[in-house]
Amino acid sequence: MSIRKEHDFIGELEIPNDVYYGIQTYRALENFHMSGRKLKEYPYFVKAFAQVKKAAALANKDLGMVEANRADFIAKACDRIINGEFLDQFVVDMIQGGAGTSTNMNVNEVITNVALEMMGHKKGEYQYLHPNDNTNFGQSTNDTYPSSIKVAVHAKMGDLLKAMEILKNELEIKAKEYKDILKIGRTELEDAVPTTLGNTFNAFASYIKSDIEKITKARESMTYLNLGATAIGTGICCHPDYKNLVEKYLSEITGTTFKPAEDFIAATQDTGDFVHVSGALKTAAVRLSKIANDLRLMNSGPRCGLSEINLPQLQPGSSIMPGKVNPVIPEVVGEACYEVIGNDVTISLCSERGEFELNAFEPGIAYALFNSLILLENAMLTLANKAIKHLTANPQNCKETMLNSVSLVTALNPYIGYENSASVAKEALQTGKKVADIVLERKLLTKEKLDEYLTPENMLNPSIEK
Repeated sequence: MSIRKEHDFIGELEIPNDVYYGIQTYRALENFHMSGRKLKEYPYFVKAFAQVKKAAALANKDLGMVEANRADFIAKACDRIINGEFLDQFVVDMIQGGAGTSTNMNVNEVITNVALEMMGHKKGEYQYLHPNDNTNFGQSTNDTYPSSIKVAVHAKMGDLLKAMEILKNELEIKAKEYKDILKIGRTELEDAVPTTLGNTFNAFASYIKSDIEKITKARESMTYLNLGATAIGTGICCHPDYKNLVEKYLSEITGTTFKPAEDFIAATQDTGDFVHVSGALKTAAVRLSKIANDLRLMNSGPRCGLSEINLPQLQPGSSIMPGKVNPVIPEVVGEACYEVIGNDVTISLCSERGEFELNAFEPGIAYALFNSLILLENAMLTLANKAIKHLTANPQNCKETMLNSVSLVTALNPYIGYENSASVAKEALQTGKKVADIVLERKLLTKEKLDEYLTPENMLNPSIEK
């Protein structure tokens, strides 16, 4: 294998000549073996970084900070990476020390060596184009890394929101389809009062609608960047007009309007925006898990459980019990949600750990946040397409369970009083008699009034009259 020699201030290393990354990436490969997940496994992050680097090159070209020919080749190399080329060259572990410097240099080195070849030079001939002096000019890991995270998160949140809309729509379809199926409501897993299966699914849809609104608002915080802050927010080694120009180019490249943060020193050390986004994702995960668990319970049976709905039968559920089918989709969705909730803890701790002018734990934030976005998007789509879309209802079972419920006596509270209602409920539970029969035996109401008050349809939209 042919090699090339590269050096940094620590020393010299031999680099395989077939790779586009350089010495600083190579050192990261030697030092960081944590997650086993490489930068290339997050292509939208690689794309976002290349978009940031292209915007930087164009801004520095306009300002005369990087020679025009060099800037143009940097931009062209970025375009190739944005289009998906060279993805296998982004090899650093997502969990790393150094506040993301290894990731930034992996990107700088690949862009530079791709550009060098396009210029007619060999990889590593940095006298013609340098990863630090040119590709990284006027930049620091401390502004390009968090900004690239935000660009990537903003894009990935768009994918998540589309998935959430799909799930919401499927839930709304079921809500309309099942609007007339009566069932018993439950509180604390005990019989409560009548409702409809449509109400149940409509409530689920409302959860998702609310979370779409929360995540959309949180997404806006990802559009305020600290590009031009360089090391600690003071903008050292950067042209004073760069921050506005780079945001302009980045907005054109991505199709999203990005803006400079109000306070670059604060923005460089504070990662609260990521905590805000993660909190919105956690809320969505909690609600989604609740939906999934309710579906498991409503599906339970088929003969000895609630059996109000039938989830699609996707795979055999037991290696020993023939005919058993498990609610695997709500279960896997729940597991994904728990991971998102755990990631929120990681993000909170990494954010809190920032000291003075920089948070060195941003790689931990990026890793956890990207994984939460992936998991939540997949969970939304899986539940929508593998469970909600194809589930069916058991209307007769829903109705019979409701009519047999002692809790129907709740509807009589305004007419016979709480004490009488409680006494009727107690006798019904002890004897197995129906609530209506006991009320008539005790002559607490006439049959006409009793039938009126205990009509399930009336209990769904009560109008109390004495």
